[in-house]
Amino acid sequence: MEDSNGRERRLGDLERELTLMSRHFIASRGPRIGQSLDRSAYVLLTRLEMSEPPTLRELAHTFQADVSTINRQVSAMLRQGLVERFEDPGGGVARRVRPTPLGLERLEADRAISRAGAERLIEAAGWNDARVARFLTLLLEFNHGIEQLEEQAWGDPERSGRSPRTAHGGLPGS
Repeated sequence: MEDSNGRERRLGDLERELTLMSRHFIASRGPRIGQSLDRSAYVLLTRLEMSEPPTLRELAHTFQADVSTINRQVSAMLRQGLVERFEDPGGGVARRVRPTPLGLERLEADRAISRAGAERLIEAAGWNDARVARFLTLLLEFNHGIEQLEEQAWGDPERSGRSPRTAHGGLPGS
């Protein structure tokens, strides 16, 4: 059985490595040259493309943010033509939000830059496809566990209903 010092050391190592991974991933994309979305728009559009159009309250719940914060971010995206609001087809009072074709186009362009950065990291680490697939499996399991703790999936109905172990047989996009 592990003692509390060993557990604390391991948690400290995990926190540091997750911080470094985040930094490396963000830095791998290089300067934001060619990218058109700010971070909040990128994350919101990623969420919006994965599920049925949510209300602002549902988005706030998903991101664990105030409705006013989400409203401000969505309003900026509305002005840029990245999203649109529409009446709830189910007759609800709240309006729903969905990405526009321009929003999805810009998301995909920025995502291509992000994927290229991820590829540079994989190459720099010297990892083969099998190792990347194992790492992806662990990340999926980790994120799935967090989603269960928060009692919500990220928004992809397929993702929430499938086992993280079998979510991908290979690399993303393969």
